[in-house]
Amino acid sequence: MPNIWKQFTNLLPDAPLLIGTVATRNSDGTLTVSLAGGGLLKATGNASDGERVFVRNGLVEGTAPDLPVVDIEI
Repeated sequence: MPNIWKQFTNLLPDAPLLIGTVATRNSDGTLTVSLAGGGLLKATGNASDGERVFVRNGLVEGTAPDLPVVDIEI
C-alpha cells in the first residue's frame, strides 16, 4: 500500500531560492536581507554588508552575481 502522506508531500513545491542584498548584520548573528522584489527577511549565514546573496529557507546559500536588472513590459 502506498504511503499517502509521502505522495502528498511530493506534490508540494520546494522552498523558493530568493535573491537579495545584505542590509545589516545583526548582533545575534543573523543577517537582514533586502529582497530584490521588495521586503526584508532574516537569514543566517556568512556575508558582508551590501553583498548580494542567494537565500532559501532562511539560510544564505552563497553569493549571487551583481547583474543589471531589466524590466520588459508586454
